[in-house]
Amino acid sequence: MNTPLYLWQEECLSAWFNNRCRGIVQAVTGSGKTLLALEAARRLENKLAKSGKKLKVKIVVPTSALMRQWERAVKEFRIAAALPAQKIGLRGGGFKDRTDCPYMIYVINSARYELARQILSELQKGETILLIADECHHYQSGQNRLIFEFLPRSKPYSRHFFSLGLSATLPAGEEGHYLCSVLGKKIYSYGMEKALALQTVCPYDIFHIALPFTWKEQMDYNDLTDKMNRIYSNLLKLCPELRHITQTERFTLLRELSAGKNLRIADMAASYMALTYQRKSLICLASSRLSCVCALISRLEPGEKIIIFGERIAQADELYHLLHRKYPQRVGRIHSQMGAQANKNTLERFRAGDLRILVSCKAMDEGVDVPDAAVGIILSSTSAQRQRIQRLGRIIRKNEGKERASLYYLHIEESAEDNVFLPDSKDIRLFDLKYHPDTGEFSCKEYQEKAERLLERLQSEKHREEKRREKQRGNEKQGEEQQKEARRCLQKGIVRADWKREIDDLEIRINSARYASEKNYWICMKRMREMDSPAF
Repeated sequence: MNTPLYLWQEECLSAWFNNRCRGIVQAVTGSGKTLLALEAARRLENKLAKSGKKLKVKIVVPTSALMRQWERAVKEFRIAAALPAQKIGLRGGGFKDRTDCPYMIYVINSARYELARQILSELQKGETILLIADECHHYQSGQNRLIFEFLPRSKPYSRHFFSLGLSATLPAGEEGHYLCSVLGKKIYSYGMEKALALQTVCPYDIFHIALPFTWKEQMDYNDLTDKMNRIYSNLLKLCPELRHITQTERFTLLRELSAGKNLRIADMAASYMALTYQRKSLICLASSRLSCVCALISRLEPGEKIIIFGERIAQADELYHLLHRKYPQRVGRIHSQMGAQANKNTLERFRAGDLRILVSCKAMDEGVDVPDAAVGIILSSTSAQRQRIQRLGRIIRKNEGKERASLYYLHIEESAEDNVFLPDSKDIRLFDLKYHPDTGEFSCKEYQEKAERLLERLQSEKHREEKRREKQRGNEKQGEEQQKEARRCLQKGIVRADWKREIDDLEIRINSARYASEKNYWICMKRMREMDSPAF
């Protein structure tokens, strides 16, 4: 039987075949690019079989983790489609299988120096090749371009060569033009708006959480900013071309100036870049980030699996130890200093459900499939839009029982750090919160206004009840306990979007609650939702 596809995947495959089975697909992370590619290979394989030809598939990936993921995907796909098993060869990440397997998966570090030669040799022998370049934005620069060296010499065999590039974030300009020249033009684009509308990814909420500096951090930040402004002002007088270029272009030019022959300009450019790094580190390592994550997790649903994205290994390690003490045997970490096998074991435990919380440092940004992680926390941010999209993609993959995902973005309020993680969209719910490290509490204007109105209503209901019956000490105590329990539930709900759920859904959760505290929480959320009604 055939594996069912989404409508966008069928449209994309039609465009690919119409373009002679060459081209690049830009599709949001988590929408099904891997399935698309494997179905493309299957249909091309069937088409060639009618004329007695066989297909060899070469898959290039940026990491060893992605190589193993693709290996699993190929096996599972062929089983689901009732296709005969195919030998899968791996090259890279410690694997050196024979290169004559029908399916070969290469890590780019290995592919650079051997793939072009192998493809050309096989084409010359009359073989038919499909090259799948996963995360193809990695292959447009430096040594990675070597994988396409065979193309000029393969023109006599071009009708036997097919290609498919996959990426969530294609580069623009010369880099994008190069990828199109080697893989084929962009044939299909499938963005977040369309994916949400067609429900091919999990709907999600973004919570922007503003954090404060400590007094000392704020003073240091202001001092660094003043020094940067003075140097930059002097640089503009000597290099006015800095004024009308983008931030990326500006830092490229500053690097060039710092290595230039004009020693005065070189010194200023180097000093400015050094101060920029110091200020970025100060923002990234602000002390309120760790306490905020701990306070946040304590308010989330106990069964939700969480991925925490960090930028600095030392900070990720410190958070791991904090959480490990609070949730023993339920927290794992992965980063480059842990080692490949340790990272693989941790990821498997997380995927199996032995671990609930995964602290990562860039290792999760790309090429890791964790379909049942519903919560992402950006401990420290990156300005790279590609990295942001990849991080979001880690939590919006659809999975059975996963209704909605949540992404929490921590940012320092009084700094140059972006206060918005991704652009607003009509299909994305955004919530603006503040974290107060002195109390460990969160605030949200809209939520708190409703919460206060609800508490006032509960107080009024209590007074009306007291008028209907004779006042008793026990009743007064019961009313006080009710207020206390309501405040507890409302503090928990402030970092979640449950107060935006539909009434019917909340009723179901009230009726299915196993514990009184859980039931009370959902009752509070239902009362909050009812306040949106004009009759309230």
